[in-house]
Amino acid sequence: MAKLSEMPLVHASAAVEASTLGRYTEIAERCQVSETQLGDYSYMMRDCDIWCAVIGKFVNIASAVRVNATNHPIGRASLHHFTYRAGDYFDGEANEAEFFAWRREGAVTIGSDVWIGHGATILPGVTIGNGAVIGAGAVVAKEVTPYTIVGGVPARQIRPRFAPGIGERMDALAWWDWPHQKLRAALADFRALDAEAFLDRHGG
Repeated sequence: MAKLSEMPLVHASAAVEASTLGRYTEIAERCQVSETQLGDYSYMMRDCDIWCAVIGKFVNIASAVRVNATNHPIGRASLHHFTYRAGDYFDGEANEAEFFAWRREGAVTIGSDVWIGHGATILPGVTIGNGAVIGAGAVVAKEVTPYTIVGGVPARQIRPRFAPGIGERMDALAWWDWPHQKLRAALADFRALDAEAFLDRHGG
């Protein structure tokens, strides 16, 4: 693996358009990323498909994750995209701007220090709070509260990640906003201490 830096690392086989990538970010093989903000230190592994999302810092996205899996017009006579991508099918027709604007209203928001497991799907309009864990293969159709672990189809809460009060303290500390050198200085504590002990030591 190449050493990460302030310059985002994007694999040659990935396609990224109309997106903003933070420092120390990585996009792996064959990912498709469009209209997305990817926060500092966040990464996605192979074969992810992400559209119209705001993703926080230190987000861990496993392979084959789909973020903002777009909806089709189920109230119309046809579900097919020839109705809203008409310009691809018919001379003199245009694609339906209003339909795509409606889709963009369903942007996905993901907090910081989130882990999204292999093959998970995040549906339009979902918000995932800081520190949450999304189990492999989950289909997330509604809000995930901070510091909870969810899984299944549809995703349901499995358990809180921390004891009561720890998440609020972690949000107050907001270590994900620390400068790079402060993260380096605290590396041994990140490795050795549990969440509560880390907060006690670092003032959260």
